[in-house]
Amino acid sequence: MQQGADLSFVNLGITIEHMRNSISIFGFRIAYYGIIIGIGMLAGIWIAQSDAKRRGQDPEIYLDFALYGIIFSIIGARLYYVLFSWDAYKDNPIEILNLRGGGLAIYGGVIGAVLTLLIFTKAKKLSFFSMADSGCIGLITGQIIGRWGNFVNCEAFGGYTESLFAMRIKKSIVNPSMISQDLLNHLIVENGVEYIQVHPTFLYESVWNLGVLLFMLWYRKHKKFDGEMLCIYFIGYGLGRCWIEGLRTDQLIFFGTGIPVSQALSMLLVLAAFCFLIYKRRKLKTITEGEGI
Repeated sequence: MQQGADLSFVNLGITIEHMRNSISIFGFRIAYYGIIIGIGMLAGIWIAQSDAKRRGQDPEIYLDFALYGIIFSIIGARLYYVLFSWDAYKDNPIEILNLRGGGLAIYGGVIGAVLTLLIFTKAKKLSFFSMADSGCIGLITGQIIGRWGNFVNCEAFGGYTESLFAMRIKKSIVNPSMISQDLLNHLIVENGVEYIQVHPTFLYESVWNLGVLLFMLWYRKHKKFDGEMLCIYFIGYGLGRCWIEGLRTDQLIFFGTGIPVSQALSMLLVLAAFCFLIYKRRKLKTITEGEGI
C-alpha cells in the first residue's frame, strides 16, 4: 500500500495526510461535496434575502424562488455537463441520472437559474432585473463556498506549476480522466509514491469571486438602474472564469473544436453585459439631460 500525504501545498508548508471526501451516517455515505454545496446554497439565499430587505423588498419572495431555482439549477448544471461530455454517456444514458457519480457544470446552473427567474417573475408579475440584482449577490456567495467542494474531491485543478500555491496530490486518489499528459510528463515520485503538482484553480476562483462579491457589496449603494448588479456579476465572474478556465485540465470542449465551452461563454457574457451596461448608462444620461432642459 502506498504511503505518504494525500495532498500538500508544497511551497506553503501545508500538508493534509489523509484527504476525506465523505462521512458515513448509519452506513449511508454523505459526500462533503454535497454538504459544502448545500452550505453555499443556504448562504447565498441568506445574502440575497438580506440585500432584498435592505432594498425594501419582501425577502420571502427570494425563498419562494429558491425552492424552484435550486431544483432547475441542478438540472441545468447536469444537462450542460452531459451535453458537452456526451461521449461518456451515449452508450449508457441511464448514467445521466447518476448525480452521485459527479458531473455538474456551474454555467449550466446559472443558465437554469436565470431561465427559472424569468418564468418566476413573469408569473408573479415582478421585475426580473430587480430580483436578479439581489439574486446574483447570493449566487456568487454560493460559488465562493461551493468551489471548496472541488477541493475535497481533488478535482477542478489546473496544469503543472511550481508557483507559490502549487498543490501536490497523490496520483492514486485523482480521477485519471483529469490527469493531462503534461502532468504525467512532470510526475513527481517520492518514496515510491506518485504525485501530480497542479494549479489549485478551485482556490483561484473562490478568491476571485470573493473579490467580485466585495466589490458588488460596495457598489450596490451606487447602482443606477435595475440589472446593473447582474451586469457586474457577469463581467466580474466572466473575466475571472475566462482566465482560470484556460488553466484547467478538465475543460468541456465545444463539439470537437478545441475551444473550451466555459471560456467562450465567459467572453460572450462579459461582452454582452458590458454592452448592456453602456447602453443603459447612455440611456439614463439622455433622460437626465432631457429632464434638465
